[in-house]
Amino acid sequence: MIAYVTVGADDLARAKQFYSAFLPALDYSLEEGPEGLSYTLPQQPGQSVAPPDFYVKPTFDGRPASAGNGAMIAFEARSQEQVRDLHAAALAAGGLDEGKPGFRDAYGPHFYVGYLRDPQGNKIALFSSNPDEPGRDG
Repeated sequence: MIAYVTVGADDLARAKQFYSAFLPALDYSLEEGPEGLSYTLPQQPGQSVAPPDFYVKPTFDGRPASAGNGAMIAFEARSQEQVRDLHAAALAAGGLDEGKPGFRDAYGPHFYVGYLRDPQGNKIALFSSNPDEPGRDG
């Protein structure tokens, strides 16, 4: 189980604008402190393991933050419509488009995904794989 994911950011205000455009809609709450931004999911009753946290922080070594080549963080949405809405909101909040929402031939028939880059260049995926929605072939 992944406990948390951290990305670096040189401009926390821009990062907050970007991530706050979609993470609250996915039930993340924000705690802001001198060490950066902490987005957390609520633990559900009876849930034995806490869901992973997502942190946006200045780098520990003081050098400029950089995006990992090949690294990507995926956030699960509830529906294809929510993927489209949150992708648009993230673009309006300073993100860069890395792939419009839609189905991809390389993935299963219900995997609907849109890709973005945050203001620091980190690659983000917003996806839904809801089997109750129409699939790629339907």
